[in-house]
Formats: sequence, structure tokens, C-alpha cells
Amino acid sequence: MSTEVKVPVLGESITEATLGQWLKKPGEAVAIDEPIASLETDKVAIEVPSPVAGIMGAYAVEEGATVNVGAVIGSIGAGNSASASAPAPVAAAIAPAITTTAAPMPMTQVENNDLPLSPSVRRLVLELGIDPSKIKGTGKDGRLTKEDVVAAAKGVPTPSADVAALAAPAPAAAHARQEERVKMTRLRQTIAKRLKSAQDTAALLTTFNDVDMSAVMEARATYKDLFEKKHGVRLGFMAFFTKAVALAARDVPSVNAQIDGDEIVYHDYLDVSVAVSAPNGLVVPVIRNADAMSFAQIEKAIGDFGAKAKAGTLTMDDMSGGTFTISNGGVFGSLMSTPIINPPQSAVLGLHRIEDRAVVRDGQVVVRPMMYLALSYDHRLIDGREAVTFLKIVKEAIEDPTRLLIDL
Repeated sequence: MSTEVKVPVLGESITEATLGQWLKKPGEAVAIDEPIASLETDKVAIEVPSPVAGIMGAYAVEEGATVNVGAVIGSIGAGNSASASAPAPVAAAIAPAITTTAAPMPMTQVENNDLPLSPSVRRLVLELGIDPSKIKGTGKDGRLTKEDVVAAAKGVPTPSADVAALAAPAPAAAHARQEERVKMTRLRQTIAKRLKSAQDTAALLTTFNDVDMSAVMEARATYKDLFEKKHGVRLGFMAFFTKAVALAARDVPSVNAQIDGDEIVYHDYLDVSVAVSAPNGLVVPVIRNADAMSFAQIEKAIGDFGAKAKAGTLTMDDMSGGTFTISNGGVFGSLMSTPIINPPQSAVLGLHRIEDRAVVRDGQVVVRPMMYLALSYDHRLIDGREAVTFLKIVKEAIEDPTRLLIDL
């Protein structure tokens, strides 16, 4: 007797998802609540837990298929041994060919059936001729990533001539040009649609300023050890900018507002969407009531979101809402950019890399650690004067952090 595995409830208004990856193979033992598949929604990746303990049965849908909430995607059979046989049709499909020859197996045919490999990782393993059983995975639950395979390939000794001859592909023609088509993930499709919608709907404009980071960097250097010892988290730049945005939003509330039909919705709270890089694209979890949080609370929230994004465990609740976005392209080396707003929000603050530049202070040319700031905003709601004023307040608060303490 087998138990059906169904697509769970994915969150409010989410009715379908894409089956991104099977994490268990037919015939493998699974424990109750153990993840057996990964689903991709418009915002996050969600793991499907096994409803019972037993043996993974046949797949009802393949990777890349679109599935609705409640749809059956597979089954779990009775049993508790990983050595149990897979259902006949599945076993026939996945069993390696049996041969009586004693010739060695080409490296490109080596595959460890105990390791769940994503399609991209499996393809890379075959291309590089790497035995995945010899690689230590750094992904979730020890799964292999493309980076793991590439790193292992750099340290793999050159195979023997016989094996290399079996594994080597035919030489490509001179000046051969190759292409690869990979279907966009649901998350990437959603990102593309939302960004294009923002450009089509909002009257986007960006204003710039630069900020001297000397005071903030000095404060971090002075208090970082005490801060981490007391709060168990490092003191970063994002807490300073989040507090500065909260300060500026009190004086320029339109930057923290949004358009709803023919009405303007003003918020007396600040829910900051923090752009975080995840394996499948950029995601924006929300720090709620950031205006009422301490530096330590903000840093802890950001750290938690970063870890969850890397592990692919962000939830729909983590991503919903948000009244203003802060995007830090500086961590990737960006000098300047024009960020796009995250609808229905009306503004986004872009941070960039810090670099020493010559500036004039009190008539003297000095070197200071400078950062460019960019505020993109919806000109339908926010006037240029308001946008410039908002950014100027952020700049002044960062250059003189005391303002954050005395609310100036």
C-alpha cells in the first residue's frame, strides 16, 4: 500500500508551482517529514516533506512541470530499507545497463545513486568526468552544487590514456559555436515580469548623492567587538542605513507610501525589504517595524534572512509586504546603479561600494571613504524636491550618526 504525496498549501493567493527538483530517487528510504522534492513558487522555493516513512515510489510528474496545490506528484510505499527494490517500471528506467565485460567504466558514466543531483549538476558531472561519490557536497543536506563539482575538477588528476580515450568527446570543428537553452525558473520569470511591470507602470526617476562613510566606519571599528560580544551578531552598515531611512521617512512620508488606484496609502510604520542574493535569483525578505528596532535587532534579522536565503528556506510570510526597499549592490562591487522599485512600493535606496576618493573639506583636499547613494522613486507620487530631501537626510545621518540617537 502506498501513500500519495501532494502539493501542499503554498500561501495566500498561490495556486501553482514548478517542481524544481526531486530530492529522493525511487527505491530510496525516506523518513517522515524528510524533504523529497523542491517546489518553486513565484517568490520562494518550498520543500515537500514526506507524509510517512517508507520507500520512495514512482514520480507522477517530472522536474520542470507545473503543478497545482493538492495535485499528486508521487507516492511513498511501505517499507523501511534503502535496499528495497524500486517499482518495476521505475527500476527499469533507472537501473544501469548490466554487462559481462570486465572493461573499466568510463568516468563520464560514473554516478553515485545515493546522491540527489540536480539536472545542472548531473550535466556538469558528466561533462567533466567526475565521480560525484568522491566529492563532499556543501549544499543543503550535503547535496552537491555546481561549485563543488568545478572545485573538485580542478584537483582531479588527469585520467589514464585508455579512460580518457573513452571519455573524451569528439574534437570540435574549428571555430565551432555552441548554445545551451535552459528554461527560466519560476522565480526568475516572476522577477522579470515584476521589473518590467514597474518600468511600464511607474514614472521612474533616480536621484544621486554621495556620502562620507568615515564616521560610520570609525563607529564600527570602535564598538564592533563589544557589540558582537553583547548581542552575538556583527555590526554592519545595513543597520545604520535602515535607521537613517526610518529617520528620513518621518520627514518625507511619501517615500514610504504607495499608490492604490486613485488613492495614496501612507504608512505610520516602516517595513524594509532587504534585497538578498539567493541561488535562484534576488529575493526581498521584509524586516517588519524596522523603525522601532534596535541596531542589534536589525542586524540579527538581516543575518537570519541571509542564512535562510542561502539554504532556500525563506517562507511566503518572510517575503510578503514591505513599504520600502534597500538594495546593496556594493557587496558585488557596484560603483553606481539605478535600482528599480519593488511594486507596489514607491522607492528603493541603492547602496554601492566604498572607495577612497579625493574630496574638499574646509578648503583642503583630503582622502575619504566615499559611497554613492541612489534613490529611485515613482514620480507619480514623489516629487523631486521630496526625493532629494529624503536622500539628503539619509546622507547627513550617515555622516553624523549622532543624529540617529537624538532624532535629527
